[in-house]
Amino acid sequence: MRYLSVNEYYRSLFGQKVYRIALDAGCTCPNRDGTVGTGGCIFCSGSGSGEFAADRFLSISDQIREAKKKVAAKVGSGKYIAYFQNFTNTYGDEEALLQKYEEAILDPEVVGLSIATRPDAISERMYEILTDLSQKTHLWIELGLQTIHEETAKWMRRGYALPVFDEAVMRLSKIGGNLEVIVHVIFDLPGETEEMMLSTIGHICALPVHGIKIANLNILKGTDLGKEYEKKPFPLLDMKQYIELLGKAIEHLRPDIVVYRMSGDGAKKALIAPMWVSNKRLVRNSIDQYFRLHDIVQGRAF
Repeated sequence: MRYLSVNEYYRSLFGQKVYRIALDAGCTCPNRDGTVGTGGCIFCSGSGSGEFAADRFLSISDQIREAKKKVAAKVGSGKYIAYFQNFTNTYGDEEALLQKYEEAILDPEVVGLSIATRPDAISERMYEILTDLSQKTHLWIELGLQTIHEETAKWMRRGYALPVFDEAVMRLSKIGGNLEVIVHVIFDLPGETEEMMLSTIGHICALPVHGIKIANLNILKGTDLGKEYEKKPFPLLDMKQYIELLGKAIEHLRPDIVVYRMSGDGAKKALIAPMWVSNKRLVRNSIDQYFRLHDIVQGRAF
C-alpha cells in the first residue's frame, strides 16, 4: 500500500524540502462574531487554532522575517509556504486580505500560499481573488470539515451543513490554475465509531480534493471542550489505537491525495488530553514503525 506524503509532494513540485510559515492575517471567524455563532467550534482555542502563528500586530513581511529566524539554524536558506493559519482567513475586508496575500508572495523565498478557511466564508469577491492568485502562485485552500456526520457537527458547533462543504470544494476545484483543496479531519470525536470516521474519508475521496490533514481530537485548556472534559472526562483513543485507525484511513484513501498531517499537534502548555500527543518524536516514530510492519509506504501509486 502506497501513500503520497507532503514531503514527497513538495520535493516533486519544488525540487527540495519546503517549510510552512504560520502567519496571522488578523482575521476573526463568523462562528465567533455572531454571524454564525459566538462560541466558535467547541474544541477551538482562543487563538483560533493558531497556537504557532506569528504576531498579528506585525506586518506580513515582518512575520515572515521573524518566522525565518526561528528556523534558520536547521533550514539555512530555503523555500517556504506562507500559511495563513488561525481563524478564518478569507473572512473580512477582501481587499485588505488581498494585500496581505500579495505581500507574502513578494518574498522571493515564498513559493506558495496556504489559506485556512471555512467553506461558508468565501464571498463572490473572494472567489475572484483566489482565481487571480491561482495564476500567480501555488495556492492551497484548507477547509475545516472534521466530520461528515451532522449530529457530530452540531455537537462541535461547526455552524454549516455538509452540502455547503461539498459545494465549496466543487466550486474551488473549477478555478483551476495552481489552486488545490486540502481538507481537515478530526478522528476520535465523541460518539463516532471507526466506521463513521472511515466514512468521512470515503466521502472526501469522492470529491476533487488534493490533500488531507488528519488529527486526533486534542482537548485544550481554555476551550469549551476543555471545560466540559474536566467536569466529565470521556474515553479517548490511546496512541496504539489511534495509529491503527490512521493506518486504516490511509488504506482507504485515494492514492493521489497528499497526506499533509497524521496526528494532532496542540501546544504542550495548553494540552489536557490525550497526553501522548505531546511526545511528537515518539508519535512519529510509532507511526513509521506501524507503517513499515503493515507495508504502508510513501510513494506514488499512479
